[in-house]
Amino acid sequence: MSEKIIGVVVTHKRRELLAESLQVLASQTRPLDHLVVVDNANEPEVRDLVESAAVPTTYLGSQHNLGGAGGFALGMLYALSLGADRLWLADDDGRPEGPQVLETLLDCAVRHNLDEVSPVVCDIDAPDRLAFPLRRGVAWRRLRSELFTDGDDTSDLLPGIASLFNGALFTAGAIEAVGVPDLRLFVRGDEVEVHRRLVRSDLRFGTCLTTAYLHPNGADEFKPILGGRMHTQYPDNDVKRFFTYRNRGYLLSQPGYRRLLPQEWIRFGWYFLVTKRDVRGLREWQRLRKLGRQERFSRP
Repeated sequence: MSEKIIGVVVTHKRRELLAESLQVLASQTRPLDHLVVVDNANEPEVRDLVESAAVPTTYLGSQHNLGGAGGFALGMLYALSLGADRLWLADDDGRPEGPQVLETLLDCAVRHNLDEVSPVVCDIDAPDRLAFPLRRGVAWRRLRSELFTDGDDTSDLLPGIASLFNGALFTAGAIEAVGVPDLRLFVRGDEVEVHRRLVRSDLRFGTCLTTAYLHPNGADEFKPILGGRMHTQYPDNDVKRFFTYRNRGYLLSQPGYRRLLPQEWIRFGWYFLVTKRDVRGLREWQRLRKLGRQERFSRP
């Protein structure tokens, strides 16, 4: 309890969902010492909501849409400036599964000496399912129970794997080591880029299997190919695809991810040419990933 834990939430025109999230964040058995909310829409009604929360809060309204990446960067730096020992990050469209999530994460982090720990990210409408499919070895896991290795439910930690920004708990030292999200990415892939830095930093991190963060299901974006042995990401609209594919182009050009390039070409080539028979889609994917590789980060 002597540590100062500050929550950081980024929101953009989701007042109702944010209200549900704040209610759970404010009722944790290990209370937050402070909560910072970055509002990328700078809405007065959101300010009123945040300032009425049952924990000490700071509302940061931005008149420029910083995206998820810039919003978290601003909120995380502000939390550090307040003297945070640990930062608990949350998106506005999800919420902790209950009042003991922060206490459980903190206990797991202390026992395993972790610099970062994340909860399991589950489907908000079906909490036994994962919000995003997760691969362990060559097998894709879609159920929370499948994350335990060979049925072993005695260990509460999945080391070296973490979903960031959905309930992730960082030490201040970890943020100093890996930095804050890259504003240029705006949305989509910013958490993957921070995860890349986390892996290369040699810090200790993982997923606590005994607690969860509830999030809208994102599995529909991941399309199975080759009989389900591989998946390809295909978001449901042009804007999401723009940021997803452009940012993937940048990510796959960075140290730690370059080895995945052959797999990337096989996956997307197969999906567009064999599954969809969409030559124009493949060309657009190539164009967008080239923008990212060349670090052309203008917004559409």
